[in-house]
Amino acid sequence: MAVRECVKVVKAGQLAEGIFEMVIESPKMAELAKPGQFVSLYSNDAAHLLPRPISICEVLEDGIRFVYRAVGAGTTEFSKMKAGDTLVAQGPLGNGYEAVLNAGSKAILVGGGIGVPPMLELSKQLTVPHTVVCGYRNSDTFLVDDFKKYSDFVIATDDGSLGTHGTVIDAIKEQGVTGDVIYACGPMPMLKAVKAYAAEQGMKAYISLEERMACGIGACLGCVTKTVHKDEHSKVNNARVCVEGPVFDAEEVEI
Repeated sequence: MAVRECVKVVKAGQLAEGIFEMVIESPKMAELAKPGQFVSLYSNDAAHLLPRPISICEVLEDGIRFVYRAVGAGTTEFSKMKAGDTLVAQGPLGNGYEAVLNAGSKAILVGGGIGVPPMLELSKQLTVPHTVVCGYRNSDTFLVDDFKKYSDFVIATDDGSLGTHGTVIDAIKEQGVTGDVIYACGPMPMLKAVKAYAAEQGMKAYISLEERMACGIGACLGCVTKTVHKDEHSKVNNARVCVEGPVFDAEEVEI
């Protein structure tokens, strides 16, 4: 179930280079939201008809917190908003991690780049022991203190300025991080590495795919991914990331 409404921005600001946060007031969305879902945010510029899908970073008592990268016209517009501004939002949308919460006895949460924010709400809601492993470009990190409130936290950086010099998989190996299930969100090369690592270790892995979404509700078929199952509607091995995903069992998607 999703709601569409005009919401008020109650907090906004910059967390790192190109990375911004926004908190919207919406008790209805907060009540419905699950980790791994997203919300479609609409531009106030009539020239931009399509919404921007933004992952849920944190579910608050009366609203939703987003942490996102400003990369285009829409997200750049959002980055300039301040408390008191309004915009139209629709959500929560998508299939999150709720069906596979606590799927193992010990979990590893992996986030890379802008795939880091969705791991925060998941970390808050997991009741099994877990370690969060996040990959950043350099020491200009974000959400580190937030994660440390709920879990053990391990950092990997591309340039070696913090934590392990290398990938999140390098950090898992170097720091001796163990578990029997992995939850991950991030760029495709990282997700491919997570899928391969989980297979090697005999672990389950649930990955959140990053795809360009136009409508966010499954109507346009612009964000399909190839799966091992046939879609009942199209009769081909496709699934809509915005509806059947963004979270999938890694064994069921071909990436």
